Amino acid sequence: MKPVIAIVGRPNVGKSTLFNRLTRSRDAIVADFSGLTRDRHYGNGRLGDREFICIDTGGFEPVAKTGILAEMAKQTKQAVVEADIVIFLVDGRLGLAPQDRVIADFLRKTGRRVILAVNKSEGMTSSVVGADFYELGLGEPNAISSAHGDGVRAMLDEALDALGIPEPDEEVDNPDRSTRIAVVGRPNVGKSTLINTLLGEERVIAFDLPGTTRDAIAIPFSRGNKPYTLIDTAGLRKRGKIFEAIEKFSVVKTLQAIADCHVVILMLDAQQDISEQDAHIAGFIVEAGRALVVAVNKWDGLDAYQKETSRNDIARKLRFLDFANVHTISAIKGFGLTELFKDVDLAYAAAMTKMPTPKLSRILEDSVEFQQPKRVGRFRPKLRYAHQGGSNPPIVIIHGNGLDGVTASYRRYLEGRFREAFHLRGTPLRIEFRSTKNPFLESGKSH
Repeated sequence: MKPVIAIVGRPNVGKSTLFNRLTRSRDAIVADFSGLTRDRHYGNGRLGDREFICIDTGGFEPVAKTGILAEMAKQTKQAVVEADIVIFLVDGRLGLAPQDRVIADFLRKTGRRVILAVNKSEGMTSSVVGADFYELGLGEPNAISSAHGDGVRAMLDEALDALGIPEPDEEVDNPDRSTRIAVVGRPNVGKSTLINTLLGEERVIAFDLPGTTRDAIAIPFSRGNKPYTLIDTAGLRKRGKIFEAIEKFSVVKTLQAIADCHVVILMLDAQQDISEQDAHIAGFIVEAGRALVVAVNKWDGLDAYQKETSRNDIARKLRFLDFANVHTISAIKGFGLTELFKDVDLAYAAAMTKMPTPKLSRILEDSVEFQQPKRVGRFRPKLRYAHQGGSNPPIVIIHGNGLDGVTASYRRYLEGRFREAFHLRGTPLRIEFRSTKNPFLESGKSH
């Protein structure tokens, strides 16, 4: 399961710059959720083959009691709750500030692992720039530059090593061959009710999967003699006395569950409008490339007009999920679950499907013959052959010449043809184009 790294510090020390570097993004605003301030954002990062979730926070004033500073402090404290390790960022050019001491005292009381990073240290001797910060008592300061990248990789290595996160090839294959299903959605849509109905009991008996760094709840069960594992995102992790229950919805638990599963059941509340939060969660699922089934809960409480309105709302606001089947269910009464699980199995099969190169190339050839891509200037993109580049989600790699000129509409056309041929219902499909360089063009440039 992906570890979580939170970046904490006083205002203007370079937290968002570091966040953008770790997530390889150009904008710190990755996901704004209803009910959150704009000062806590989430992104996916990678170091080599090791992946992690990164949280960006606003300027931290731990002792603030009222106003916007107090709200920002709540957001930062929640980020620390969700984190496995905290990067405490300080300003090497301005030196140690009284506020840094207050933040350091707070972090010590939380019991979280802390990496001390001294930012803006480009052009400075690391021993000199970090000297003042030893008195914080948080270990060896790491001299870095968020803007230029100096020292960032070494600091990140230290953070991931401290968590004991192995390289993926060091992990032992899990002998469990069950289909892993994450049940996700905003609070009070009925996730816990669905899980308890599926388990046939009023309480959830859970265990921690070996190798996880957090309290992810994995629940094995069987349905129709088939093994499944439910990944529950409804519960909250236990909090120390220093923390208050700030909110019931943990973005981190949702992101981790999506990353750790084969199929996602996205639960919506039929009795409420589709919210921005629902759309953001759906966006995370698509970005992760996970197979998906949409479950619209509490359907039994609607009249005919409300049902039609709900269907239209889903079709309009979640139209980017057109690859997924939508089921109306009642988690508390148990109706609709048989059809739901049929599509879970179909979505899993589609996500893991094997696409032979000869068949892929033949479909590509037929598609181009039926409808050629548009010309780009004097030339038309030439699509030569295709092969599979991966599963979960299925990836089709197309080779040819001038493929940079393939339009978005033609990409969608090809996606439709591949989906139809391989029955890829319930899973995202990714198409990648790889152009062959023209050696004569390159030699012409050199003269």
